[in-house]
Amino acid sequence: MADVLLLLAAGAEGHSEPGVLGLDSYQWVALAMAVLIAVFVWKKVPGIIAGGLDARIAAIRTALDEAKALRLEAEALRAEYAAKIAASEKDAEAMLAGAREEADALLAKAEADSEVMVARRQRMAEDKIAAAERAAIAEVKARAVTAAAAASRKLIAERHDTTADCKLADEVIASL
Repeated sequence: MADVLLLLAAGAEGHSEPGVLGLDSYQWVALAMAVLIAVFVWKKVPGIIAGGLDARIAAIRTALDEAKALRLEAEALRAEYAAKIAASEKDAEAMLAGAREEADALLAKAEADSEVMVARRQRMAEDKIAAAERAAIAEVKARAVTAAAAASRKLIAERHDTTADCKLADEVIASL
């Protein structure tokens, strides 16, 4: 291994860089860079690059301006819809309050109507009861009259005979 290192060290001292037209490689690189820079300057490449960058910057600014405009429009729409939502919530609350008031009014009217209906039905029931009482009293009176008439006939038939009838008939005729 030591022999290989000695050979490499001996070969490195005797080795030289190749050159063309008497110029070394680093000189050729410098010459190529100088030519490249001269072509850039002669063709106005920096202006073209700057123009391209300026165009790109202008496009980016336009896109940013459009984005700002869209953002402002979106914020305006958001504010508009927030206002619409707030108005809708107020309308909903007003409708709910109106519905509650209407329900309370309907409930009060229904209670009043039910009280009137109960009173009317109570009067109707009382009238029916009174009519039934009058009918029962009339029936009792009719039965009492029928029973009294039957009892009177029986008493008259038992106590009156033919002579009493003649005497009674004479008195009636005389009074006329």
